[in-house]
Amino acid sequence: MLPIKIPEGIFEKSNKMPVEKKTKKEDNATPAKGRGKVKLEIYGEEMVEKIVKLSGNSGRVYLPPDWVGCRVKIVRVD
Repeated sequence: MLPIKIPEGIFEKSNKMPVEKKTKKEDNATPAKGRGKVKLEIYGEEMVEKIVKLSGNSGRVYLPPDWVGCRVKIVRVD
């Protein structure tokens, strides 16, 4: 049997966000407590703002069902 070459990305979802390259974590990349807020710039398709609800000894945020299987980024704003 001959090997078959499958084109790259043929099985990926079309609305998938691009994968960022991972870099070494710098000391100043994460602010220590008490330093204030930092500005974050992200690219995406949609945004929702919700309050985290208590769930056992953790927190939970419900998202729309059509987001299932998609990558999301969570940012704590306060």
